[in-house]
Amino acid sequence: MNQQHEQLADLREIRNIMDRSSRFISLSGLSGVFAGLSALAGAAVVKWYFTQHNINYYNNLGSQLTRDNVLFMVAVAAAVLILAFCTATYFTVRNTRKKNHRTWDNQSKRLLVNLAIPLAAGGVFCAILIYHNLLYLVAPAMLLFYGLALLNGSKYTLGDIRYLGIFEIILGLLASIFVGYGLLAWTLGFGVLHIVYGALVYFKYER
Repeated sequence: MNQQHEQLADLREIRNIMDRSSRFISLSGLSGVFAGLSALAGAAVVKWYFTQHNINYYNNLGSQLTRDNVLFMVAVAAAVLILAFCTATYFTVRNTRKKNHRTWDNQSKRLLVNLAIPLAAGGVFCAILIYHNLLYLVAPAMLLFYGLALLNGSKYTLGDIRYLGIFEIILGLLASIFVGYGLLAWTLGFGVLHIVYGALVYFKYER
């Protein structure tokens, strides 16, 4: 019986070594939670801004929005992104040190590159939408390209992130149809889904 347990432990260790050699598995669930909280805070700021300027986004399908309004929302989204990146870096570095893994290696480089390509394309596409005054499609586009980025990078990190990417894409597509609810979808996608995903990852891998 002891020999069987030792063999199972050896197999788990071999699997862990193979995972570390092919995937970056030290992403922290807490980074997802704090990214979601940052997004909710950003959504609250946008909601306050709309109230101050008497903008009813939902009833007018975004038709009241001007470029200044959208640029404000883009600035808020950029602030959320920066804050989320900083917290993700902090918690991920802390997690890698806790597991005695390397933070910057070939796996993390591949992960960042595969995330960055769709995200960069999405940023350019959103700028094009703003240029052509298709303002109501900016929020859905953010969700779609972010979901594609997660799918693209999922093969280099925890497989759970793939499901987050799928849900982000679904929300983006729905927001493209029901354009009056783009901001709500953005809040659910970047806020609520991140918190749920981060909590699940934390309790699954870090507790």
